Amino acid sequence: MGFERKIWEMFLCVSVLALSASFAQAESYTLERAVKAAQVQDPWLIGSMKRQESLEALSIESGSLPDPSVSLGIANLPIDTFDFSQEGMTQFKVGVSQMFPRGKTLSLKREKLQNLSEMQPHSREDRNAQVAVTVSQLWLDAYKSEQTIRLIEDDRALFEHLVDVAQSSYTTAAGKTRQQDLVRAQLELTRLDDRLTRLRQQRDMALAGLGEWLGDPNISLSENTSLENLIPLSAPELMSTPDHAEKLRQLSESLSRHPKIKSIDSKIKAFDSGVQLAKQSYKPQWGLNASYGYRDQTPMGDDRSDFFSVGVSFDVPLFTGKRQDKKVQSANAELEAVKTERALILRQLKSGYDAAEAMYTRLTERKSLFDQRLLKEMAEQAEASLSAYTNDDGDFAEVVRARIAELNARIEALHVDIEMQKNIAQLNYFHTGR
Repeated sequence: MGFERKIWEMFLCVSVLALSASFAQAESYTLERAVKAAQVQDPWLIGSMKRQESLEALSIESGSLPDPSVSLGIANLPIDTFDFSQEGMTQFKVGVSQMFPRGKTLSLKREKLQNLSEMQPHSREDRNAQVAVTVSQLWLDAYKSEQTIRLIEDDRALFEHLVDVAQSSYTTAAGKTRQQDLVRAQLELTRLDDRLTRLRQQRDMALAGLGEWLGDPNISLSENTSLENLIPLSAPELMSTPDHAEKLRQLSESLSRHPKIKSIDSKIKAFDSGVQLAKQSYKPQWGLNASYGYRDQTPMGDDRSDFFSVGVSFDVPLFTGKRQDKKVQSANAELEAVKTERALILRQLKSGYDAAEAMYTRLTERKSLFDQRLLKEMAEQAEASLSAYTNDDGDFAEVVRARIAELNARIEALHVDIEMQKNIAQLNYFHTGR
């Protein structure tokens, strides 16, 4: 019985460990899935929605009339007897007054807050675009480290073979291999190991940063990934427009539809409403009041007539030099400041696009150079140096240098491809809202 119990406990432990391992298995993410997951889980978007909800509620509140005022009181009560029926002017008064804001103040306040709330959807669109760029760069950084590790690990066997060749040649003294060649080959192998360690560190850091956006610390990248058309260019026609003036016009139109610009346009509308709101201070503020006065009977028992009063009040803005004029001046200055902010943001977007486009052009040139010439020539050089060494017509150090140069060239070509994808993600950001 005890033996069967131990077997059962071992089975449970193994089952728990297997289940834990299945739960701890890293979730695999493609670039597209990572971007969508980060956008869905971004808490900033929830905050933006709540800000919009708050502004919309305030716009409804600000468009309503102020609450009426109710007054209760006793008027003309004689203080010698405090007898309510003694004097004819003694009365119990109930009054109601209602103030009416100046001009179109209510509608303009509501309009201003509505325009401010309309900024939030554009801000969320811009935020999603920024998250796409940030997550894409983190994903591509991790992918770059992983693929570089793969390239080095694939070539590590070749360097181990070179060490074996050098060891054999040095031992048999059949070739020209010297002890320093053997040390050099082993040193390069050790340096590859160090390079792999640093790359794994970079990969882990990129995955940690990506996991922060995805809300999952245990993630991995999808293995079935091709860099070709990984991130499609959203506006290829703009890149190929030969006419500079036409290209500038198309770019200006595209940037004017950017969510950052749309957001600042809503802000400009809100501050324009603020200017109109300030101008309402020149108009009088009106008030309506009404009251009812109840009077008691005379000491002889005769009825007295009750009183009803109604009136209108208003202020007269006569001295406007230091109040209304300055208020309008301040509102106009704020509006012009926001317009300046729009011009600055548009300039920054234009400058950012120009820099990204220039980088894309140079990366395209480098990619073409690597694909058409450099990789092929580096491979030929490595083969030639190895052939010369095997025929006792070359230096072993040159073989090692050539192989390292070829590996570095393939790694650099990979980095160029990945930098192009990063650059495309940045270019696409400037065309958000097309």
